[in-house]
This record gives sequence, C-alpha cells and structure tokens, in this order.
Amino acid sequence: MKKIECIILDWAGTAVDYGCFAPVAAFIESFNEIGVPVTAAETRAYMGLTKIEEIRALFNIDRVKAAFREKYGRDYTDEDVQARYEAFQRVLFDTLENYSEPIPGVVDTVEALRRAGIKIGSTTGYTNKMMDIVIPAAEKAGYKVDNCVTSDHLPAGRPYPYMVYRNMIDLAVPSVDCVLKYGDTIADIKEGVNAKVWTVGVVMGSNELALTQEEVDAMPADELDARKAEVRRRMLEAGAHYVVDDITKLPAVIETINQKMN
Repeated sequence: MKKIECIILDWAGTAVDYGCFAPVAAFIESFNEIGVPVTAAETRAYMGLTKIEEIRALFNIDRVKAAFREKYGRDYTDEDVQARYEAFQRVLFDTLENYSEPIPGVVDTVEALRRAGIKIGSTTGYTNKMMDIVIPAAEKAGYKVDNCVTSDHLPAGRPYPYMVYRNMIDLAVPSVDCVLKYGDTIADIKEGVNAKVWTVGVVMGSNELALTQEEVDAMPADELDARKAEVRRRMLEAGAHYVVDDITKLPAVIETINQKMN
C-alpha cells in the first residue's frame, strides 16, 4: 500500500520567517548600494531560486538594465552580478538569525507528522553557509528537520528537481509517489512538479502573499480573502496539486492523497 513517507519543506516563508522578509531586505539593500534600486515586488517575483540566480534575474529586468546603463554608461557584467551577490550575503548574514523563527503551527504539525512515521526533508534557495545559521536558530525555537539539501553541490537549484531527489536519496525514500513537496513560492511549486512528486502550496506567511503577521491581522477580511485567492490561483496554475491556508491543514491533505493512492 502506497502512502506519503516523506514531506520536503522549503524554509523562509514556509517553515520560518513569516512573509519571507530576510532575503527581500538583503536583495534591496545590495542593489541600493550601487544606486540601482530594486523593489520588493521585483525581488519576490524570483524568490525560491538560488540567490545568485535571483541576482542575475534582477539584473536582467529591463528597467534595472536600463537604470544600470544610465548610471554606469555600460551594460552589467558577471562581475557586477558577483559583487551584488557578495553584498547580498554580507547583509543577509548580519540579519539571518533574526528571521529564523518558525511560522505558527509548523513545530507542532511537523512533530505530529514525524510521530506518524513521516520523514521530514527540506530544500532551500539558501547556501550551506546560510543554513549553518538558520538551522541551529530554528532548532533552538523547536523546529527540526531530518535532512536539509541546498544546491551547493548539485547541477542547479529550483525549479529543477535535484534537491528533491537528493532528499529522497539521503532519506532512503524509494518512490516519487511517496513524497510531498510543500512550499510558499512558485519556484517551490515548479520544483515539486518537475520532480513528479505531490506538490502543495501554502498561502499564509508565504512570499507570494508578502504580508507580515501584523498586516494580516489588521487587514479587512474581504481584502485578505481576495489576496489569498489570487495566491491560490497562481499556485494552482503553476501545477500545485493542493494549496492550503497553513500547515495545520497539511495532515488532512496527506490523508486524502493516501486514500487516492489506494
């Protein structure tokens, strides 16, 4: 009898860092340093990629390319990409520990799934060195995974499926039918789809919703519902099998999947 044996969670915006604000702030600051600003919306559009690939994507926005050319009299080069990546890392490392608090519901739900025999993997757009800060801080707050995979020594990060497959190898999960990818960005959804695993998007606390907990609490219900519906639509269009409001709804989805497979 087939059933879900492993869930693979993203980190920022999915398991920790409600609203996914740590990388957004670091991207914005790194581009501000050269006088070519990028917006929060622009950074969020590429969230979930490896951070160096997001830097490249931001430089490749027509508006940003034009602003760089006007300021410096030339087109950007890979040296400029690498310099902004170094600046991004410097800013991020200074603040990352402060953005490692688990999202409400994550700790209890993950522990309940682990007690039910489900393995807890993870993928991320962060590097190994970044995760050396995030993992201990999250564990101190009660969130622990069985495995964490970055793209450091793989052919590529998201939306490619390699990090999912590495989790399957590390955790000895023999079939993609028994794996569920859970994440908060369109890149997460595409990663799961490309890996041919069950793919579930999460709305609240996500990069796609892009709200703090305080903003959520203060927002009129009809406006919040409209924003949530838009995130849900984008995730389903990207190929998600299911989209949930928050992680407390995930066990019911897993039960539904298990029934479908048998």
